[in-house]
Amino acid sequence: MIWVGTPFAISAALVAAGAVAQDLIDVPSGQPITFHDTVSGEPGAAGLTLRFRFLAPQIARDGDAMPFVTAQADMEYLCETYALPRLPEMGPQAGQIVITLMDRPVPFGTVMPEATQFFEAYRPEGDRCVLAGF
Repeated sequence: MIWVGTPFAISAALVAAGAVAQDLIDVPSGQPITFHDTVSGEPGAAGLTLRFRFLAPQIARDGDAMPFVTAQADMEYLCETYALPRLPEMGPQAGQIVITLMDRPVPFGTVMPEATQFFEAYRPEGDRCVLAGF
């Protein structure tokens, strides 16, 4: 009886792990990143701004786990490989793309001092994201 239950439990765990692994987005740093949401309709400095927000539990305010300088390459990569291909589906042409990495879910526009968030703004130019800064 134990033998029958154990393979079932292991199979269920593997299926659950597979579902999580499918949601992970590969980035240059190798940190685990998942898509959280897209915020549109908020005006930005360059006109229509689309914000693509991702969960990145390893980012660190103090730089111990995944410092900002390392995460910057991931944000550019996410802009070019995740955000840009989705722009045609999003409606009017965006003048700016903001990539957000969060160590935990944070409702848009909410201040959460205990959360770490990294932001980077880009201007879409063809198949590239050009750093625009804030």
